[in-house]
Amino acid sequence: MLWYVLKLIVLLPMIALMIWGCLKLARTLQAKVGVGTGSQSIRIVETTMLSPTLKLAVIEFHGREILVSASRQGLTRLAEAPARVRLPEDGL
Repeated sequence: MLWYVLKLIVLLPMIALMIWGCLKLARTLQAKVGVGTGSQSIRIVETTMLSPTLKLAVIEFHGREILVSASRQGLTRLAEAPARVRLPEDGL
């Protein structure tokens, strides 16, 4: 029993550190490759889950904001409006 508890005390922090390291590595690689940068003409502004199979998303594309629903059947455009003026965020 003592051996099991000792392994648990050692392995759980190691697993947590490995998960944290993988997340940091993924973020670093995304920044190097350019995924998620603002230089693209399309940007996901916000997403909201309505149910396990239905999600709403606001997508900015060429100065327009488009509200779409994403489900198992595909994407459906629900509304469209001019893009809102965004203020620069602190620290960026």
